[in-house]
Amino acid sequence: MMTVIITALLATTGLTAGAPIPTHGDPAHNDRFVSTYVALGDSYAAGQGGGTYRNDCKQTRAGYPRQLDEKRRIKLVKNLTCAGATTTDVRNLQVPALNRGVRLVTVTAGGNDLDVVGLAAICAPDAESVACLTALVQRQGAVAALAPSLVTTYAAIAAAAPKATIIVTGYPPLVSTGPVFDGTIALNAVIQQAVQAAAAGGARIRYVDVTAAFAGHGLDSSDPWFVAAGPDAFHPTAEGHRAYARAIAAAL
Repeated sequence: MMTVIITALLATTGLTAGAPIPTHGDPAHNDRFVSTYVALGDSYAAGQGGGTYRNDCKQTRAGYPRQLDEKRRIKLVKNLTCAGATTTDVRNLQVPALNRGVRLVTVTAGGNDLDVVGLAAICAPDAESVACLTALVQRQGAVAALAPSLVTTYAAIAAAAPKATIIVTGYPPLVSTGPVFDGTIALNAVIQQAVQAAAAGGARIRYVDVTAAFAGHGLDSSDPWFVAAGPDAFHPTAEGHRAYARAIAAAL
């Protein structure tokens, strides 16, 4: 039953489990420098779970935008990341702050469109429960709507900051197996496919997969990089956010 549901989630977006997604050209990897940087996205970009909140958007110093700002060639001029942000929020509330002078944009978004954190909370106690299976089925419609919303979001970013390299990240699996793992992989596949579509449309965009960076550090491991309980549950710890920053920095 679980396999059928996950396969349906992938099929909704025209993907198949395990199917490779073609890569796209390197958009701006040869730029001599990156000067102005704007960060967009949700709680995983803001740094929730990494320490003390800096504002109501649950930004923390551990968030990868702050860590990238410490790199010699990167200057963070605006951190617009905010916990709870959906792709629609990114387009309507964050993208308008971009301009032609921006040279680097990062974005992590899509998880809230599917309420992945809510799914984790439901499925963590019992992955085979009726509640978990029901939650997976309910998200099929949201997956269908996510792909075009992501493409529209990336196109809006490219239009607002045409000289920028856009770095889009996926999400790390909270656990190493089961429906939450499969759901995260499906979500990442949708994001990567949307990046490919945006690149085909002319955007200077690339996808950064963080799955390998978190390997062996899920909640079911002996060294988890996720908060297990409380208001920050299912978000990366400070070490997890450092892994995010390293993965992005390696792509620049």
